[in-house]
Amino acid sequence: MACYLRARLRTNQHTLRVTLEENDGAITLKLEGRVVGPWAAELGRFWEEASPAMKAKQLSLDLRDTTFADARGIRILRTIYSQTGAQILVGAPWTQYLAEEVTRNHDESGAGEA
Repeated sequence: MACYLRARLRTNQHTLRVTLEENDGAITLKLEGRVVGPWAAELGRFWEEASPAMKAKQLSLDLRDTTFADARGIRILRTIYSQTGAQILVGAPWTQYLAEEVTRNHDESGAGEA
C-alpha cells in the first residue's frame, strides 16, 4: 500500500511529499522536501487521520530526503515519534540533526530511544 500526500507551490523546492509504504507489519512514512508552514499542518492532519490504523505496526520515519523543517514541523515530527517510538532513518548531517531535535525532549525524559 502506498499513499501520497502532496502540497505544492510553483517550484519543487516548496514541496512536501509524504509516502506511506506498508509491508509485513511494518510501515515507512517517508518525507521528501520541506516540513514547514501549511505542509507541516497538512502532515499533522494526515497523521491524526492515519495513526489509529498504524497502532499495531512498527513505524519507520524516513527523513533522508527532508530538506528543512521549521518549529511547527519539528513539533509534528516529535508528536509522531512520541506516539510510536518510530525508528528514524537519516542520511546527511542535516537529517541527523533533525532526528536529534525530534528525539531530544523524548529521550531526555527517559521515555524512549532513538
